Amino acid sequence: MPKLWNTTIETHRREVRDAILETTVALVAEHGLRSVTMSQIAEETGIGRATLYKYFSGVEAILHEWHERQINSHLDYLAEIRDQAGDARERLEAVLGAYALISFESRRHHDTELAALMHGDEQVAQAEQQLRRMVRGLITEGQKSHDIRSDVTPDELVSYCLHALTAARGLPSKAAVRRLVAVTLAGLHAPA
Repeated sequence: MPKLWNTTIETHRREVRDAILETTVALVAEHGLRSVTMSQIAEETGIGRATLYKYFSGVEAILHEWHERQINSHLDYLAEIRDQAGDARERLEAVLGAYALISFESRRHHDTELAALMHGDEQVAQAEQQLRRMVRGLITEGQKSHDIRSDVTPDELVSYCLHALTAARGLPSKAAVRRLVAVTLAGLHAPA
């Protein structure tokens, strides 16, 4: 019985944390970062302030955890795509396409107070390094199979790809994102 009880408690705690995260992000999107209080979050979530403070020390702590989950979810998704069948070039195309769509979808979080708060964070730097290693590995594989140009170093090609595809945040549609990905990939092709 104690094991079942512990599982139930952990499930409940996870559900409460998830509700707090979702509520906070929704409130910040609606009212702005500086307008959201722990009292509002507690009221909207339907829990007491004391309970809320058992989980998080403040609004910024909630947002940091939410952001960390977002980053990990995106990296897991990109790793899943990378690990699918296909040669290095196909996997690189799939990863870069997915990265561009993630950038496009996350555009509403950029150029805001939330972006300023989150993007100075160490977890962002670590995630970027992890992403760079992933893309570098695929580019290196593609260079070995002569599918990706080798007259430019893998690190330079990684920078080219990631900087180019970050522009997806400012595009008006997914069709425009696909065109950007196609142009970026064209720059990776081995010269004839």
